[in-house]
Amino acid sequence: MVELSSVLADLRAEGDELESWVVGLPPDRWRAATPAEGWTVAHQVAHLAWTDERALLATTDPEGFQEEIRTLAARSPDPQRFVDQGAQDGAALAPDQLLQRWRDLRTSLHDALAATPADARLAWYGPPMSPMSMATARLMETWAHSLDVADGLGVEKPVTGRIRHVAHLGVRTRDFAYLLRGLPVPQEPFRVELAAPGGGTWAWGPEDAGSRVSGPALDFCLLVTQRVHRADTALVATGEAEQWLGIAQAFAGPPGKGRPQR
Repeated sequence: MVELSSVLADLRAEGDELESWVVGLPPDRWRAATPAEGWTVAHQVAHLAWTDERALLATTDPEGFQEEIRTLAARSPDPQRFVDQGAQDGAALAPDQLLQRWRDLRTSLHDALAATPADARLAWYGPPMSPMSMATARLMETWAHSLDVADGLGVEKPVTGRIRHVAHLGVRTRDFAYLLRGLPVPQEPFRVELAAPGGGTWAWGPEDAGSRVSGPALDFCLLVTQRVHRADTALVATGEAEQWLGIAQAFAGPPGKGRPQR
């Protein structure tokens, strides 16, 4: 059984790794382009700060979070508009201000989640989550956006066992991906078997499942965060699992465009 403290420690490690790449970075490098169209390194960090702030609000002031959602929905039916605006506003800050803002927010979120009862249900843009799920979701997003920053800066991001949290969330959000696209949810669970970094296998689902996914854990994590095209992975799927790999999405919000095939 994974403990919340373990997930929070890995979340902190993901954030610290990304911070180590950008601390002291010259201003022009903050403006380096990343794979997300129109987003620079600054936009990526600003997005993490903005979403950490939203997660902190959901954790510490549930009514305030719900009120914010109602207010934004009344202004525009397109939630992506506010996500993009949050990144744009943050990217306009001086690099040292942006970095300090993100550092303060992620520290506050860590402390707030650690102090939240394990059975609490935290509202979010998708289904409500436990503190454990919120921490996992923040780790997933930090990991995914740090990949974009690494690409923009020409940094090689190490592959660590922390991606197990990303893989777990990818498996847990299977039904969400179908519902998001108005597709019928498969009635039977899938079996997912992934080759872990450094050896060993991570597995979810019944061993006798008719629909299965197998392959490298890194490829699966890249796919569910839509950082790679399905055709550019070494993942093998059988049965209904093949359709799932074409729509898999571990993050909340509207269906993403994914990445073009290499």
